[in-house]
Amino acid sequence: MFKKRNVVAFAGVVFHLMIGSVYAWSVFSKPIVAATHWSESAVSFAFSLAIFCLGMSAAFMGKAVEKFGPTATGVFSSIFFGAGIALTGLSIHLHSLPLLYLGYGIIGGIGLGAGYVTPVSTIVKWFPDRRGLAAGLAIMGFGFASLVTSPIAQYLMDTVGLVNTFYILGLAYFVVMITASFFIKKPKENELPKTMNEKMVIRSTYLNGKQFTANEAVKTRSFRLLWLMFFINITCGIGLVSAASPMAQSMTGMSVAKATIMVGIIGLFNGFGRLAWATLSDYIGRPNTFSLIFITDIVMLILMLIFKLPMVFTVALCLLLSCYGAGFSVIPAYLSDVFGTKELGAIHGYALTAWAVAGLVGPVLLSVTHQILHTYIVTITVFVIIDLLALLVSYYIRKDFVAEIRNMQEEM
Repeated sequence: MFKKRNVVAFAGVVFHLMIGSVYAWSVFSKPIVAATHWSESAVSFAFSLAIFCLGMSAAFMGKAVEKFGPTATGVFSSIFFGAGIALTGLSIHLHSLPLLYLGYGIIGGIGLGAGYVTPVSTIVKWFPDRRGLAAGLAIMGFGFASLVTSPIAQYLMDTVGLVNTFYILGLAYFVVMITASFFIKKPKENELPKTMNEKMVIRSTYLNGKQFTANEAVKTRSFRLLWLMFFINITCGIGLVSAASPMAQSMTGMSVAKATIMVGIIGLFNGFGRLAWATLSDYIGRPNTFSLIFITDIVMLILMLIFKLPMVFTVALCLLLSCYGAGFSVIPAYLSDVFGTKELGAIHGYALTAWAVAGLVGPVLLSVTHQILHTYIVTITVFVIIDLLALLVSYYIRKDFVAEIRNMQEEM
């Protein structure tokens, strides 16, 4: 019984390690530009399109996880993501930019969305006693994927060439993902001890025992507030990720070499932060965890503005990126606390639309303001202000949901 849920968790981590390779796109950018003579902005748009399609398709695929099961959506994801990576190689071979957008951006992006929601809600259901840890484990795989993919991709490009690298990776992703899919299954009623099921209800302190459907959840003010918090967290984090190296050089005078090392370090915090914050949420609660995340964000952003020193900047950015990763791992557990696990996959999918929107807003906001004003100070100040708003929302949502539950109980 316990062994089976550990197998499901391991399969989920492996699955996310494959699709999380999207974060290694920067490894391919310059080689693609050199091979095709496309502009850097044209190539980078493929990544933005993939993230947008990830967030938007997750809204629909989350519902499919509940209806058809995680194995079915996992197989769907395997086909689409593997095909998208292979088509990327073909687009480079044919020098077809539209095919790059179709293959990597749309087809691969849909595969990403289906794959992202496939293991998370399922693993959370297997670990009702450690929801935060379960979500953190699965999503940590996504955060660490670039560390695994980057050296492998670089080796392949050096030995078999750029185009063949995408063909090989596409096939490898397909085989590993489709294999892992058959181990990701929902728990049956008799597969979890009764004490665990009781803990699941006890931990849902705001739920009062009610299991929401996805349609019920998205109509609540609590869902909209959670979506807003998630959106702000990602907007700030992904904006900083997109310009970490040039920002460090501009604000602190850091060399290119040191900035490159710093980017690798913050990647570790992005991955470990997903597990550490999610595990912490099992002990102090999801509401307190989100409040602490935004307090950390505000303090670190202010330190970046005041102390323009390489060491201070690096430490602050590491903690900021841990908070960025935390949002992804804490939100599924928070949603399960508030709305239950009945249709968690679908609810989580709807929440991920915040990622799609933030993936466009964050980097654009930072790059446009820097291009116009030639400084990052204004954007960081804006991030401080909206993080303050998110902090207020994190406190307000607690009272708000209690009020909503009472109103719903009176109407029943």
